[in-house]
Amino acid sequence: MNIKKLIFEGESISLDFKKTITSCEKIARTMVSFANNKGGRLLIGVADDGTINGVKSEDEERYMITKAAHFYAKPALEPVFEEVYVDDKLVLVVDIPESAVKPHYALAEDRKWWVYVRVKDKSVLASKIVVDVLKQSANKNGVFIEYSSKEKALLEYLEKTSRITVKEYCELIKVSRRAAQRILVNMVLSGVIRIHTTEKEEYYTAD
Repeated sequence: MNIKKLIFEGESISLDFKKTITSCEKIARTMVSFANNKGGRLLIGVADDGTINGVKSEDEERYMITKAAHFYAKPALEPVFEEVYVDDKLVLVVDIPESAVKPHYALAEDRKWWVYVRVKDKSVLASKIVVDVLKQSANKNGVFIEYSSKEKALLEYLEKTSRITVKEYCELIKVSRRAAQRILVNMVLSGVIRIHTTEKEEYYTAD
């Protein structure tokens, strides 16, 4: 494993640097966001700017990560550890595979369980629609979409403007937010539209 090459590429949707583990809540949030996406890798002993400091106590870091994975994530996660020496400094590599039992929740400082997903190099709180998509994506039966006037209105709108938010869709078809969310979840699961999550907003485009 070429750690220096990974560091050069920088933090991303599937890579995160941690100088040290100081909080089970924070590291659980990152691990859960990886498991809810396509998986990811933590480099422990690497600062945010890419400086390799190495870990002082590999056992302590392993303990914190394992504790976070088992008690601050549900369903629990099973991180895979690897030790790599770079310029005589120990970097602890932690792989978090994509989960088959999404969504995973992380225990936050408010003692509540929240779902997180990875957006670029950040772990962000998932919206209700994203949580519903994660829950139903495990359903092997697929989704049957009946194209009513509401679905047709969405696709026609996207042909003209290329993107739409939940609020805009509610106004377009004159329904409640919950009703609009149900339609959008099914459309995402069927592969007709795609959900885009950013730190500031969430919107949808035709797939």
